[in-house]
Amino acid sequence: MMLTLLSYSRAKAYYESGVWQNETFYSLLQQHAANNPQGFALRDGSRQVTWSELLNWVNHISGQLANSGLKAGDRVAIWLPSRVEGIASFLACSRNGYVACTSLHQNYTLQEISEFLKRSRAVVLIMMPGYGGNKDPQALTSIANSLNDLKQIFSVDNTWDGQFPLLSQNITPVDDKEQLAKINDDPDSIVYLAFTSGTTGTPKGVMHSNNTLLANGRAMLDVWQYPKSTIMLSISPMSHHIGTVALEQWAVGGYELALNYPPVGLSIIDWIIETKANYILGVPTHAIDILSHLQRLGLSHLGDVNIFYMAGSIIPIEVAKSFLAMGITPQNIYGMTENGSHQFTAPTDDAKTIIETCGRAARGYETVIVDQNNPNIYLSAGQVGEIATRGGLLMLGYYDNQSATEDSFNNDGWFLSGDLGLLDHRGCLQIIGRKKDLIIRGGHNIYPSYLEDLAHRHPSIIKCAAFGVPDLRLGEKVAMTLLLKEGHSINAPDFLMHLHQAGLSKYDMPEYFGIVNEFPVTASGKILKRELLEMFKKELLKLDPVRFTEPKP
Repeated sequence: MMLTLLSYSRAKAYYESGVWQNETFYSLLQQHAANNPQGFALRDGSRQVTWSELLNWVNHISGQLANSGLKAGDRVAIWLPSRVEGIASFLACSRNGYVACTSLHQNYTLQEISEFLKRSRAVVLIMMPGYGGNKDPQALTSIANSLNDLKQIFSVDNTWDGQFPLLSQNITPVDDKEQLAKINDDPDSIVYLAFTSGTTGTPKGVMHSNNTLLANGRAMLDVWQYPKSTIMLSISPMSHHIGTVALEQWAVGGYELALNYPPVGLSIIDWIIETKANYILGVPTHAIDILSHLQRLGLSHLGDVNIFYMAGSIIPIEVAKSFLAMGITPQNIYGMTENGSHQFTAPTDDAKTIIETCGRAARGYETVIVDQNNPNIYLSAGQVGEIATRGGLLMLGYYDNQSATEDSFNNDGWFLSGDLGLLDHRGCLQIIGRKKDLIIRGGHNIYPSYLEDLAHRHPSIIKCAAFGVPDLRLGEKVAMTLLLKEGHSINAPDFLMHLHQAGLSKYDMPEYFGIVNEFPVTASGKILKRELLEMFKKELLKLDPVRFTEPKP
């Protein structure tokens, strides 16, 4: 039994408003298979399946899982690249009432995977030989034998000569004689357990129901009204919550979804073009890399793409402007694994709103700003504070972590994000940055995201990170690290002058400066500033002291 925040009164209000509905991911699959059986539903670099084939396939997988001894509420861990098997397995979990644990990333070691399996008490693992740290069948078997709850491991291919049973690949109708589990039709049952990949602290297990996830998909479709011919492509891996947001919208809208698992040798840009995707989803890092790639190729457009969902970190203004100039509308998104993409711009928004804000709260969701030192004090429009939210998109708590769940809310039940922002007079949200990233220099607050936005305006800079380093007298000083375009260079005085000319106050200027070849990042592409700080402390990151001198008038 998984204890959650679900309450009768709250659920009743969500159902009455239409934010929650009597649908599951599996029931939506059934609807699309009935209404559009021969339409393409899903593809990766090796296969493309129709809605009717996907329904058949999901039924076969659900039978395999049921025959492994699972009961409703049991956890199924999915450690795969963005292959179609991962989506089919998720849908099979929805059908049978199991909980899919999809946030097992490629960069995790086998020991880390073992820890997640243990924490989630997973009963089944679905994996691909050779993926990430999964290099040795004997090592995987040894891990499995050490876990009391793990009963079965399925492989998606025969690379290891049948040492693990193969996940069903059968897309033909299920035989009447085949024993299938009873269909779970409870939209409020937990279907998703994701461990956060945040930039601070130990990952927490976020619990979502069919309804808390699908409410997000419905809200985005209400505003964006994508045509039925839409082809989606998630650049973000399906192990990241952006992949789940793609899944939500796909399930509600019945579109075709392409996954970022292209044929060997095909670049992401070539894959976007080949799939004819017109709606792509990723993080700003993906957008920056794509722009750089397009510039190297001398291309002025990106296939058929006309919408680019960007979330996970603040979109640099110059990046948003570049895509608008290409005829691609950025969806400027704010959210977390805990509450999905609850804040987003609309297709009717002007360029300034799209570039500078994350738009308004989704239908069925509310956003306020609270004092960052006292979350029970509410701030007015234009004031900077901590972003707090509540509504039908919100998680149902942290798995097996009552204290973390309780500590995440203020006295009135608003979920505290840990992010700083402000709401303008229209209710549009502007992100300032992580509360924990705030740099306090001698009592003066410095917001790294503002420095980074100004830095990104320099034509030689691809990515950058501003963070605080300890100082005995002032408490902290600002350090800035840059990743430059190939063949480009910049020295500290010129960079500081660029910041000055872009409007940065002398009181916010970096006092340490460095160039890096790469940044440490999370599985979702966020720069790990805590690792940069540790590298600096251990003298593994070279940062030169710098001082800005204002030019004489």
